[in-house]
Amino acid sequence: MMMRCAIAALALAAATPALATPCADEVATLERRLNSSGAASVTGTTPPGGTTSSNSDKALATPPTLTKSDAGVKPSASGVEEAKKLVAKARDEDKAGDAQACRDTIMKAKEKAGALP
Repeated sequence: MMMRCAIAALALAAATPALATPCADEVATLERRLNSSGAASVTGTTPPGGTTSSNSDKALATPPTLTKSDAGVKPSASGVEEAKKLVAKARDEDKAGDAQACRDTIMKAKEKAGALP
């Protein structure tokens, strides 16, 4: 009897879809970054519910100084807005089970966002 319960529990666990996927984690992380005070300073807006922080011990106290060669990663308001749209698209792709498309879209979103302060 105990063996049947254990087998049934394992079968149920295997049949249940995972709630968090690696791409879902990346979507959530980038979304927090796009709603941070650094992104708000780039866009000149305040995120809904006030500014947030990444609360990361790895976060820089001040934005890095960009050089001429960094022009491609300079954040802009339009880049942040485009990145937000791509994050929404990536979330839909993840929900549809298309992990590769989700990862590709997140990479594009990161490029659009640039190096946020």
